[in-house]
Amino acid sequence: MNLKRIRSLIAAAMVVSSSLLAAENGKSITNPKPNFIVILADDLGYNDLGCYGSPLIKTPNLDQMAREGVRFTSFYVGAPVCTPSRAALLTGCYPARVGMGDDLVNQPGFGNVITKSFVKVIHSGSKLGLNPDETIIPEMLKPAGYFSGLIGKWHLGDAPEFNPVREGFDSYFGVPYSNDMKPFYFINQTERLKKPPVMDELTATYTDHATSFIRAHRDQPFFLYLAHNMPHTPLTPGKRFAGHSPRGLYGDAVEEIDWSVGEIVKSLKENKLDDRTLVIFLSDNGPWIVKGENGGSAFPLRNGKTSSYEGGFRVPCVMWGPGILKNPGLVSDEILTAMDFLPTFAALAGISHKPEKAIDGKDATALITGQPGAKSPWPHFYYYFGTELHGVRENQYKLRPQNILQNEDIYRRDEFAKVPMPAVLYDLSWDISEQKSILKDHEDIQKHLETLMNESRQTLGDTLTGAKGKENRPPGVSEHPVNPKE
Repeated sequence: MNLKRIRSLIAAAMVVSSSLLAAENGKSITNPKPNFIVILADDLGYNDLGCYGSPLIKTPNLDQMAREGVRFTSFYVGAPVCTPSRAALLTGCYPARVGMGDDLVNQPGFGNVITKSFVKVIHSGSKLGLNPDETIIPEMLKPAGYFSGLIGKWHLGDAPEFNPVREGFDSYFGVPYSNDMKPFYFINQTERLKKPPVMDELTATYTDHATSFIRAHRDQPFFLYLAHNMPHTPLTPGKRFAGHSPRGLYGDAVEEIDWSVGEIVKSLKENKLDDRTLVIFLSDNGPWIVKGENGGSAFPLRNGKTSSYEGGFRVPCVMWGPGILKNPGLVSDEILTAMDFLPTFAALAGISHKPEKAIDGKDATALITGQPGAKSPWPHFYYYFGTELHGVRENQYKLRPQNILQNEDIYRRDEFAKVPMPAVLYDLSWDISEQKSILKDHEDIQKHLETLMNESRQTLGDTLTGAKGKENRPPGVSEHPVNPKE
């Protein structure tokens, strides 16, 4: 029996014991704890929702959520690509801390085939995955009686050891990775289904499962992680939405996701759960702009997916919860990250214990709930691309060091060669597009931010400078990888 299973059994016993104690004391065991729903879009850009300024894509449901909830304009994910970003969301850690960094570059696949993954994501048949020894959101919530489900895209390892229900989720229906990877199939719990997914029904299928999940677990606190495949290419919007948006297939796919969000909110209201449910909508990284019309837009941010400019890390994030958020209509420019979900959910659920291992996420309860004067819990934020440290932001200032391995976009490199670049300092309060460096006029700020980067290099490393981190943990390694040819 593995350690994760033992911890789950202990957590379950704690829940039973606390329930029995409450009953003996004459207290109701009806649990008023808040529910949590995280809806994750894939490759959605900062400018691709109406409430973030999209001129062509209509998103009435998300716009309504923003009017009734909170919209964040300096919200960051842990990485500008899929696998490490999702690992950061679930573990509350920078990907470099939990082995979801440069370990993913040369992946030992099935039959010792080496998969070149310059953008640091897990491919089918890889031996690598999220280490089961890491504590993820479902495990953090389990002692408080939460039932956790994942619907949709996992992308943290397709080997049996890395199946979501073996990592801590109670239920799972979805796919192992992106919709451009093969073979593409559904998994129900641990069983691979024989019937292949109908690509233009993916969003609707996930939505049906999500609303069923809400109905089935309305009498207990739950965490639902709904991870869409869209609008990652290839774009396959449902027949009801195809051809409707002036933004083309991409707009069709985003508008279908907006419909899905509306169905989730409607289900919460029908089941009288809206007053005690926090719904969070975000993207896993910036838009895949090299896809042209089939990719999104990060305007006015610079660049997108695979980039450590703002367009790669900064994503739209809308939170809604009528009984939880006390300042509806708030637009916040305070720094917040997907790594904050784990400690914030724990705080909102009344969980006092912490993960056994160090995390990077912060308890953002005060900021999210709209407490007067609440500020970002982040003194500074690091831009890690794998284990390459590409920059740091403190307040409005962002420093990018010299000679990082990146031009405007990783796909435009010549054989992925090193491209010499000077150090730059941006003031994001007026230069959100990162167009003019102010480094020559602010050497004191540069030195301070360089000190912060050196501190992070000591902790989490930096392959650009050869620094070895002291707190890096390994990824999971499977002895039984899936054969991608089967």
